[in-house]
Amino acid sequence: MDRVLLQFFEWYLPEDAAHWKRLAECAPALKKAGFTDIWMPPAYKGANGKADVGYGVYDLYDLGEFDQKGTVATKYGTREEYLAAIAALHAAGLRAVGDIVLNHKMGADGCENLKAEAVAADDREREIGESEISAWTVFNFPGRKQKYSSFCWNHTHFDGVDWDDRRKRHEIFLLDGKNWDGEVDGENGNYDYLMGADLDMGNPEVVEELDRWGEWYVETAALDGLRLDAVKHISFDFFTGWLSRLREKTGKELWAVGEYWSPDLKLLLHYQEKSGKVMSLFDVPLHFHFMQASSSNGTFDMSRIFENTLTAVQPECAVTFVDNHDTQPGQALQSFVQPWFKPHAYAMILLRQAGTPCVFYGDYYGIPHDNIPSQRPVLDVLLGLRQKLLGAGQEDYLDDASVIGWVRRDERDLSRGCAGILTDSCGGRKRMQVGAAYAGKNFRDALGKRSDAVCIGSDGWGEFPVDGGAVSVWVPVLE
Repeated sequence: MDRVLLQFFEWYLPEDAAHWKRLAECAPALKKAGFTDIWMPPAYKGANGKADVGYGVYDLYDLGEFDQKGTVATKYGTREEYLAAIAALHAAGLRAVGDIVLNHKMGADGCENLKAEAVAADDREREIGESEISAWTVFNFPGRKQKYSSFCWNHTHFDGVDWDDRRKRHEIFLLDGKNWDGEVDGENGNYDYLMGADLDMGNPEVVEELDRWGEWYVETAALDGLRLDAVKHISFDFFTGWLSRLREKTGKELWAVGEYWSPDLKLLLHYQEKSGKVMSLFDVPLHFHFMQASSSNGTFDMSRIFENTLTAVQPECAVTFVDNHDTQPGQALQSFVQPWFKPHAYAMILLRQAGTPCVFYGDYYGIPHDNIPSQRPVLDVLLGLRQKLLGAGQEDYLDDASVIGWVRRDERDLSRGCAGILTDSCGGRKRMQVGAAYAGKNFRDALGKRSDAVCIGSDGWGEFPVDGGAVSVWVPVLE
């Protein structure tokens, strides 16, 4: 199934509680543009109320319905508006992908006095010293009054915290009698702990509640897919069971993609092995190649752009992206691809066979907060071309450190063809074969970088040019 995602948010959206309304209004146009799936931001109440992007999870059951954290609506709107937006997506023929954050909770309703072991920030297996702390671990959601769920959280449901309210100090604490989750990412010795009150995935009560909530959420919101946050911080086998049970209970396919943030392909492959490939993963190594190519002043070896990427090794599991809400300027994982290279990167993920492409809201609409312009004109062209390439084969010409290209063709339907060529350095030309069926046909640059034409020879070959630092996509001019 051909799938093109749009991540419909960036970090600095206005705190106007109007985003769900915007999504509903945009749905028909997004379908027409060529998107199939819309990844929405976390929809539940965060610790910072209307200012929370959604990753400071407070109450998973509050979709903008209850007066909690100083607001009824979330940053994006009310529960009613959220469900209406999803209905609008479905009416337009789009699938709705929900953002799931299960690693931690924040903004607790009360403290508990507990014994805990302080651990080193750079080695969570190294204990520093035991102490009595006051930890924010009580979540009883007084504003919701147990609607949808009577489950209340306390210290038994968490492994660790990073704040002692008694001494007003930040430190990572492993709660008494607890252990970090078993197999997680090995950074910092054991990267179970990320932020807030860290959920104990070894506690059966926690797993049962997350099972109940997952079923409730998918059915309430009529979700078609899931984006799973911070999977490297959660036991690698957790989602194997959780997703399997959720799919069985709801009877839905529930396509899912996980965020395992690492440029190391070996770690992504290890996660897939341990989790049983129950989800796709974002191709973080490819993102870093794009970032490096955009900032290397023409010295990046473009022939190796796909080397050691998930797209090259497990394309069926790879979700390709250029940037996202975490990589944009000002964020903790900032690794922003330079704007001049955006058309190059998007041509590589939208016009090639491997991977499931995801377009970033900040690229499609721009990021006013940082005066970053929209790439929508070029993205709309690329999205339109992608729709014409379905079923077309591919031949790569990744044989030069500066100028690379590829050909897509279907000699049964000559409209399904293109020749992509790009460079991060000086301009050049590349001889590529589009096929004898195109003999005598002219190709023109769909991106408008060049105004000349390339005439295909009787042997099916053409010599395609590209300007310095540019990308061109040559398509047949059919009478």
